[in-house]
Amino acid sequence: MEGEPADRVADGDVVDRSVRLLDGLRAFGALYTDFTGRFATWLGLHSTDATALVEILYAEDKGAPLSPTRLSERLGLTTGATTNLLNRLEKLGHVVRTREHADRRIVTLRSSREIEEPARDFFGPLNARLQTLVAQYEPGQLAGFEDFLHRLRDTMDDLLADEEPGPAPPRP
Repeated sequence: MEGEPADRVADGDVVDRSVRLLDGLRAFGALYTDFTGRFATWLGLHSTDATALVEILYAEDKGAPLSPTRLSERLGLTTGATTNLLNRLEKLGHVVRTREHADRRIVTLRSSREIEEPARDFFGPLNARLQTLVAQYEPGQLAGFEDFLHRLRDTMDDLLADEEPGPAPPRP
């Protein structure tokens, strides 16, 4: 078709390529969950607590620390369950709740100084290997992959925001 890139996937290949991409993303998700599970075991935490800690650390690294409400949304927990989780992490010295916003009612979650180094020690080898892997690709390839992941995330966000699932099918 005129105006379309020459390397565009042929219609017959779209389904097969979509399946392969989703298989790869599912496999990555499973491995990431396993890796976070190892982090939990290494720290002696419940997996949900470690996942929360990783979310807090990651948000801080991006310069956009989380609020308890945003963490609750990211983890799919109720606000009460998130409060209990944060109480555990705070008691262990892994998380600090601060009030750094002009509106003092807004709580910001920060990792403690005591957990930053152990987390970097644990995730350091993964980060080093990821950087080695990324260095093997041309900037244009990486830009295309980043664009694909961004659009995939937007597609899923839009679907989740727009559609409520209907009733579950009856159980046999």
